[in-house]
Amino acid sequence: MSRFAVSVCVLTAALAMICAASAEGVNRALPSPATDAALATAKSEQSVVLAGGCFWGIQAVFQHVKGVTNVTSGYSGGGAKTAEYELVSTGETGHAESVKITYDPSQITYGQLLRVFFSVAHDPTQLNRQGPDEGSQYRSAIFYGNAEQKRIAEAYIAQLDHAKVFPSQIVTQVVSLNAFYPAEAYHQNYAANHPNNLYIVYNDAPKVVHLQQQFPELYVVK
Repeated sequence: MSRFAVSVCVLTAALAMICAASAEGVNRALPSPATDAALATAKSEQSVVLAGGCFWGIQAVFQHVKGVTNVTSGYSGGGAKTAEYELVSTGETGHAESVKITYDPSQITYGQLLRVFFSVAHDPTQLNRQGPDEGSQYRSAIFYGNAEQKRIAEAYIAQLDHAKVFPSQIVTQVVSLNAFYPAEAYHQNYAANHPNNLYIVYNDAPKVVHLQQQFPELYVVK
C-alpha cells in the first residue's frame, strides 16, 4: 500500500491515539554498540546511507541529531535509470527509499547513528515494509561505504539479536553502497515542509518526539 493511499478512517482513528503513541511507543533507547568507531579528533565530514521505510520520516529524525550536517532523501540499491519515484514505487527497481546522512565524526560516531536508526527511526524486524507502506522499496538496509562501517553494522545487529531487544529477529540488510541518487526536490524536507500532512502526523512526527525523549543529549532543534 502506498503511503498516499492510507485510508481516511484509519488515519482518523490513529489521530485519536497519537498522544498515547507518543508517550508509550518505542520509547526506550537500545544498548550502545559494543563495537564502534572512536570520535574523531579533528572536524571532518563522513556519510552513511540508511533505508527504513518512507524516507520522509528517516530524514526528519536525523535532521534533529547532533553532529548531523545534512540529510538527503534518495534511492539506493538499483541503477541510475530507475532512480525516480514513480519507478521506485513499483518495487521492481531494486532501489530502497534511503537517506544519505552527512555528519561530523568529532561530534557523533557511526555507531551512535545506528543506535538512533534502530531505536526510533524504524522497526528493523519488519520485512519489506514499514507501517502502512509495503514493498521492497521500503526495506530496512544499511548501505556501507567501507569495511569499518560494515564491521560495526554487522556487530551491532548481532549484539541486538543476541540480547533479544526486539521480539523478532532483525531483518536489516547490510550491503555495499554502489550509488546514492537524490530524490526529487518535492521529497526533500517533506516532513518539515508539511507538518500537518496526516501521514506525517501519524507516522513520522512521533519518531522525532521519541528521539527527543530517548536521546535528549543528541537532540537538536532545527
